[in-house]
Amino acid sequence: MKLMTRTFSLGLCLLLCGAASAQQADNPHSLSLAAVRAGNLAKLQNLIEQQGANMNSRNRPGESLLMMAIKAGNTEIAEYLLNKGANVNVANTSKVTPLMAAAYNGDLNLCKRLLEKEADINAVDQLKKTAIVYAAGMGKTDVVALLLERGVDVNARYPNQLTILMWAAGAGYVNTVALLMQKGADAGLLDNRGKTALQIADEAGHLDVKNFLTEIAAK
Repeated sequence: MKLMTRTFSLGLCLLLCGAASAQQADNPHSLSLAAVRAGNLAKLQNLIEQQGANMNSRNRPGESLLMMAIKAGNTEIAEYLLNKGANVNVANTSKVTPLMAAAYNGDLNLCKRLLEKEADINAVDQLKKTAIVYAAGMGKTDVVALLLERGVDVNARYPNQLTILMWAAGAGYVNTVALLMQKGADAGLLDNRGKTALQIADEAGHLDVKNFLTEIAAK
């Protein structure tokens, strides 16, 4: 009898746990995350507009639906969420914001839209990087230009006393370096090791950046 009772209790537990898991998987929150992952705009619209899904739902790493769409390069879903009023400053657990993600991807139009919606241009992630650091480090010259136009200091210092010129030079993006020099970047600034942008580029083996900065210095 005891064995039968234990078996019944175990079976009931499994049944209830399974039902709870199914219910969780079928709730609008989980389904909205799945819709964005699948790139299914029609499904997402239905969930938000008909089933009450929260447009600022977040996954386990803390990424909002908007952030997920931006990272996936799904501008259609990102635009829909922006038009619906999604919070543009919801950061993930690493404090990365949608603007940083768009800057990293080099999506100029989306960066403009996020700024129109009052995205925080000076927000920092857990490594103290901002959107312009992401853009410069990935050679996204158009995005760098936009962020400078919107007021970012071209000679601002980031961790280890790095400037965005140093980030671009160290990553080997000569076009971004050229833009930054046009915008008043100071190539003579030193990082915490006493290195200039030119020396950082040289160390990394980026001869085109090294030669460009050398020519500028010689003028």
